[in-house]
Amino acid sequence: MKGHCILSHGFESGPDATKVTALAEVAERLGWTHERPDYTDLDGKREVSPFGDVLARLQRLQQRAHDAATHGPVVLAGSSLGAWISARVSLAVPLRGLFLMAPPIHMGPAPTLDAAAVPISIIHGWHDALIPAATVVEWAGARNATLLLVDDGHRLERHVEASARAFAALLGAP
Repeated sequence: MKGHCILSHGFESGPDATKVTALAEVAERLGWTHERPDYTDLDGKREVSPFGDVLARLQRLQQRAHDAATHGPVVLAGSSLGAWISARVSLAVPLRGLFLMAPPIHMGPAPTLDAAAVPISIIHGWHDALIPAATVVEWAGARNATLLLVDDGHRLERHVEASARAFAALLGAP
């Protein structure tokens, strides 16, 4: 085993979503164990924020990442809100790397996206109607992150394979 990947789906998505499933297949093929936490029970709790219970998501992921880190290297990956919580958890748990798909840099009253100084790979759509590409470019540049901008929208549905290749490159990096 090379390490463990925790793959977090976005808001109102699920652990069987196309992108996180593709990433799980990559992890397995490259000898990494993986898990896909289910946050769907939290998405309906809109009294906390329009994005469900974000704090509960953070706590759930942080506990899983902490437990996994006691056994070896951990990489967190996430899409949209899953990317935001993955980056935030990187500040509290030692990681090998982060893979962020359509990461929200600013999310209402929540803190601006921040991440630990670990290898970061990002894929983002030029035509993302929720998260302007320019904000992701600026954020990625400040962290020397690997950034792949694609001709797609927020869901990156036309670039699932490109996402999988970019994730494989991050996992294969020394």
